[in-house]
Amino acid sequence: MTGKSTPGPPARGKTRPVPELLAPAGSPEAFRAAVAAGADAVYLGGRRFGARKYAPNFSEDEIRDAVRYAHAHGIRVYVTVNTLIHDRELADAMEYLLWLSSIGTDAVLVQDGGLAALAREVVPALPLHASTQMTVHNAGGVRRAARQGFSRVVLARELSLAEVSRIADVTRESGVGLEVFAHGALCYSYSGQCLLSSLIGGRSGNRGMCAQPCRKPYTLVTGQTDIYGRPSGLTEVPAQGPYLLSPKDLCTFHDLPGLVRSPVVSLKIEGRMKSPEYVATVVMAYRKALDAIAAGTNPDSPETYRDLLLAFNRGFTRGYLSGDRYDTLMGREAPGNRGLRIGTVTRYDRKTSCATVRPDSPVLPTPGDGLLISGTGTPGNDTGFSLNTVPVRSGTEILFPVPRPVSPGSAVSITFSRELDARVRRIISHPPAGTLRAVPIDLAVSVMDDGTLLFEGRIHRPDGKTIGVRFSPDLRMEPARSHPVTRDQLELQLKKSGGTPFAIRHLNLSYSGNLFAPLAELNRMRRDFLVTAEDALIAASLPGEEELGRARERWTGLAWQYPSRSRRGETQSPARRLSLAGYTDTIDGVRELAAAGCERIYFEPDLILPEHRCGGNGPLPPFTTQVLDALAICRSAGAGFVWKFPRITRDTYLERVLPSVQGLFRQGVCECMVGNAGTGDALLREEPDLVFSGSTGLNIFNHAAALNALPGSRLLTLSTELSGVDIGFLIRLARKTAGCPDFAVIAEGTGEAMITDDCLCRNQLHCSGEDPDTGRIGGRFPGIRDATGHVFPVRVDGECRTRIGNAAETCLVDHLPSLLDAGVSEAVIDTRGRRPAYTREICRIYREAVDTVNTGPAEGDTAVLRSLRERVRQIALGGITAGHFTRGPGT
Repeated sequence: MTGKSTPGPPARGKTRPVPELLAPAGSPEAFRAAVAAGADAVYLGGRRFGARKYAPNFSEDEIRDAVRYAHAHGIRVYVTVNTLIHDRELADAMEYLLWLSSIGTDAVLVQDGGLAALAREVVPALPLHASTQMTVHNAGGVRRAARQGFSRVVLARELSLAEVSRIADVTRESGVGLEVFAHGALCYSYSGQCLLSSLIGGRSGNRGMCAQPCRKPYTLVTGQTDIYGRPSGLTEVPAQGPYLLSPKDLCTFHDLPGLVRSPVVSLKIEGRMKSPEYVATVVMAYRKALDAIAAGTNPDSPETYRDLLLAFNRGFTRGYLSGDRYDTLMGREAPGNRGLRIGTVTRYDRKTSCATVRPDSPVLPTPGDGLLISGTGTPGNDTGFSLNTVPVRSGTEILFPVPRPVSPGSAVSITFSRELDARVRRIISHPPAGTLRAVPIDLAVSVMDDGTLLFEGRIHRPDGKTIGVRFSPDLRMEPARSHPVTRDQLELQLKKSGGTPFAIRHLNLSYSGNLFAPLAELNRMRRDFLVTAEDALIAASLPGEEELGRARERWTGLAWQYPSRSRRGETQSPARRLSLAGYTDTIDGVRELAAAGCERIYFEPDLILPEHRCGGNGPLPPFTTQVLDALAICRSAGAGFVWKFPRITRDTYLERVLPSVQGLFRQGVCECMVGNAGTGDALLREEPDLVFSGSTGLNIFNHAAALNALPGSRLLTLSTELSGVDIGFLIRLARKTAGCPDFAVIAEGTGEAMITDDCLCRNQLHCSGEDPDTGRIGGRFPGIRDATGHVFPVRVDGECRTRIGNAAETCLVDHLPSLLDAGVSEAVIDTRGRRPAYTREICRIYREAVDTVNTGPAEGDTAVLRSLRERVRQIALGGITAGHFTRGPGT
């Protein structure tokens, strides 16, 4: 593994090591707040290629200044370059990484596999951290990340601490550090696998522009289905609240002792869209607790926890990390700040417009505080306001005016504390001793007989490395005439370091005690030395000029392969023919696809784990039986067969499946489709001769990603967020490399907008029932309806994992000639979760369309394809859309 390492810090001089505390910074102000509050490291983003495009972010000058300031205080800076990168952007992104390396950036967070591969080739000394957007959720994913050159992996937030520890144990030899989120907002979907914002409004989360549709209201609906699986007679299903997809905020404050004992190297706070005051409050809370653990004292502080509640919360959950799931993790009642609950309304006086509140907290509101009164009636009927008077005490209760009538029983919360805000602002501007990191220096000062001085210092960085610094001031001490500077006086002056990043830990002074120099000159001399030390500390984090020169030479030799646009006169060599492939998850679906002429069938059998008996399908044959039955059907029909794995394959899933791989391979199951690199790694360990293809879960967004995703793979399915133009450009560039795989595009089906470990149907629809045709929930259609009336279909698998589909069905049947011209080899119809009649009819439609396209351009082809599109529309679920193929997501 290449690149300098970025381990967690030592225990800040305490007795027990603790993980790195990693803080967010969406602006230079938030960065200063994080440093002042005691962060060990800060992650921030520039104004390009970051997953928080709508944060203020940092200019290049601001990034350089932040890195210098952080390094002067012994703090690391990680820069986010964690979006998917278009081919036309790869050259700019690589130039950006070269610049980040040149200023001493400690690591970059990357999502795009193509950019990661290019970075390893060009600038191997720049450490890479695998962003949580890479969806690493199993041990194989960590091993694969190690081979890609990553020194750290930010694991998926859906993993439990037990899973994290197991992954660490079995990947210890890789040397990869594991980072987890410890506090802040949770995504509803697995990060990197969410397309809901992209599909609804063209704002792609994978491109840093998520519009957070998960925080919007939805209604759970159900109804009967026709033979094509389309719903009718939809009725609303009672739910806990209207915000079905809105999780609570993660808070591991009370779980820190266990996290410290775990193999995790870094605890990450989410919040690059948050204010500097929020960042400082949260970082201070976790800093105090971690320092207490390091010192062997009790980290639990009710006052500190109250500060976390006051900073911002949607209700706190301990998260998947500590075992929270479903209702304990979700905040379906409201998506906004809940604040700190302080009491309950007992009365409302209409004459005075005053509410009487019975407090149940030691914290009481003061003028300037923001209050929220949450009614007991209709959700969303809350009253928020700023208190501008001093509450009046009446026995054990308090009274204050409210802007509108409130109901007895309503909860009263403080959502903004003027006192906390003022306290945090003071800390940001004047960090207290012990919070802002002081870098220790061991200093030896020699005063020569002729009055000249020599400073020799050893700077101790938080990562354990030491830096030597040597300084000869221009000051010469003179023989004293009457009052020499005593040894104690000189030592006192030399030990001062206020206003600098340093603390003089040990001072070894060699001085006879009979010389003199003005106090002002001694102070200047000390300041000059500390400036020299600061420059040395900053310079130590910079790569050498020779190293930078080699990286620049490597890039100069490669840059021509990464054009920003097609070169003049360059044309695409179309695929020889377009083949038709289909996805299905039932044996009946395999039969229908085979009978209708599908050339390759990808079968994704459901596997019900005992711990998830509440969800998904009813009784099913063993998955090995399903796979072999599907293989036999395909052989009889002359169709190719591929065993398709789910996008998410936790180690518990793989442990059930992997023992059967060799046996299935010997019986003819020779190809597997995977949606994450970790699954491919695990399968190859079982059977090295397997053939692989990749699904859309790999997020293939550029040709470099395609060439490095699954080395030796037969075929890769391109991201559904690519436009037709992007697809053509990608394939054109990829084909310049020998051994380039074939490419597939999802041409038809209900696109997966989200995949989540929440089970929407867990309590409301009694999801253990079985449909005799599809094996789906209770024979009824489950879905969620948004405020505009669009209905998004829902499927629940055997692991109680929910897949939310797009409200409109993807249909590219009339764009098949463009796919062929772009070089696409395989058009895929996705029939998972659909009834046999739909599978049969949609396959027939596409069989006719593909045959029409493969016979070559002919008069009337356009009319034929348009008529086929109308046939699709008649059986589609929720209408049809060409999706991003014709426009691409927002850039």
